[in-house]
Amino acid sequence: MTAATGTLTDTGTDTGIAELPEIASPQEVGPKDARDLSMLFFTRLATLEEGTADYQYARNTLVEMNMSLVRYAAGRFRHRGGDEMQDIVQVGTIGLIKAINRFELSREVQFATFAVPYIVGEIKRFFRDTSWAVHVPRRLQEARVELAKATDELSTRLGRSPRISELAELMDLTEDEVIEARTAANGYHSSSLDATLHNERDDGEAALADFIGEEDPAMERVEDFHALAPLLAELGERDRHILRLRFVDELTQSQIGARLGVSQMHVSRLLSRTLARLREGMLATR
Repeated sequence: MTAATGTLTDTGTDTGIAELPEIASPQEVGPKDARDLSMLFFTRLATLEEGTADYQYARNTLVEMNMSLVRYAAGRFRHRGGDEMQDIVQVGTIGLIKAINRFELSREVQFATFAVPYIVGEIKRFFRDTSWAVHVPRRLQEARVELAKATDELSTRLGRSPRISELAELMDLTEDEVIEARTAANGYHSSSLDATLHNERDDGEAALADFIGEEDPAMERVEDFHALAPLLAELGERDRHILRLRFVDELTQSQIGARLGVSQMHVSRLLSRTLARLREGMLATR
C-alpha cells in the first residue's frame, strides 16, 4: 500500500475481523489501493453500529478514497462546460454515497463496478432536471427525448419531415400528446432578449426585443367603443351634447352650465344620471 494509507489502528473491540488502517489522506490513495482497501472497509463497516464514531470514520473514508470514481464519471460530461464541473462532481458524490449505502459484499462484484452506474445516473438526473430553460413536467421532458428519436427515425425512413399523425402512431400517443411534447421541447433552450439578429434588408443588426410586439392599451377600448355606440344613440340630444362638451371639448361643469344657462350642480346631476345609465348598459353587454 502507498504511504498515504498510514498505519493500522484498532477501531473497535476484538471481533476477529481485520483492523482498519488509519489513512491520513484518503483522497490521495491510488485507485488500486482504494479498490483493495474498500473491501476491507466494507467488511469492517458491516460489523459496526451505525452512528458510532468508528462507523462514521469507515464510511467517510470510503467516500474520500473513491472520489476518483466520481472524477472519472464527471469527466464524461466535461463538454457541458467547465463552469458546471464543480456542480457535476458534487452531484456525482451523492451518487457515490448512495452506492456505499447500498453495497453488499455478498454481491461478489468490485465496488467500482457497482458504484459507477449510481454516480453516472445521479449526474444524468441532475442535467435532466436543471438543463431546461423553464420548468417542464418530467413526463414532457421524457416525451421530448422520445419525440426526437421518433422524428429522426421517421425522417430517415420517409425521406421527409414526419406528420403529427405518423409520430403519434409510432410513439403510441395521441396527436394532442405529440403536439404537447413538441411545444414543451421549446422550453429546453431560451434566447436572451438582447440577442443580436442580422437584418438582411438593410444589412444591419437589431436586438430580439425589437421584434416583440407590445400590448397596445387602445386595443382594449375597441370592444368598449362598439358596445357604447348603440347606448349613446339611445340618449336624448341634450344628454349627448353635455357628454360632448365634457369629454370631447373637455369643459368644466361650470363652463357647461354657463353655456346651457343652468347651474353647475344641475350639470353634475345630469352627467351622473347619464353616466350611470351608460355604465349599466355596458355591464349588461359583458
